Amino acid sequence: MQTIDISGTIGLIATAVLTLNILLGMLLSSAYKKSVYWKCVPAFIQKLNITDIHNYTAYLALLLVLVHIVLIPIDSASKFSWLQLLWSLNAQHQPYMALLGSLSFYALILVIITTQKIIKNKMRFRFWKNVHLISYGTALLFIIHGIWMDPELKDRPVDFLDAEKLLSEICGLVLIAASVIRFRYFIRKQC
Repeated sequence: MQTIDISGTIGLIATAVLTLNILLGMLLSSAYKKSVYWKCVPAFIQKLNITDIHNYTAYLALLLVLVHIVLIPIDSASKFSWLQLLWSLNAQHQPYMALLGSLSFYALILVIITTQKIIKNKMRFRFWKNVHLISYGTALLFIIHGIWMDPELKDRPVDFLDAEKLLSEICGLVLIAASVIRFRYFIRKQC
């Protein structure tokens, strides 16, 4: 297995972890413990600290994304330099799709940094929450990056039925459905 393949696999794992993280964040932003559905969940799940799991999945996702990024220039066939990973518009392969990946990485770092207690305590809650809402845009960026970026960096057309692409597509659909449900909950709560 080549380094670029390992990087792609780690990127897919990061996509799944980020999806789980965003779903947990949506759960935390609602009054889930008061929900009738939450009371039907097995007791051992109800005892889990969802906030801790949400935080740990964010750190795990960041670690996976960092490993995904670091492995790319190690493979000489990728033709990516370290500088091109930071700002991908001058990359030889799919510069716009690579840029989406870079931007989602920066957004992930911003959200994680502003969640640190020392920084979060210095921010007003509304400002912190607005920064945290960047996660929705981050999800869009990393899902599009995962679907349209050629994992072998050969600028091939997208095969939407490829297993790697299907994982990103399923994560995207799950996030869209969860976002609609969360938005409907928000609207109901406002009335």
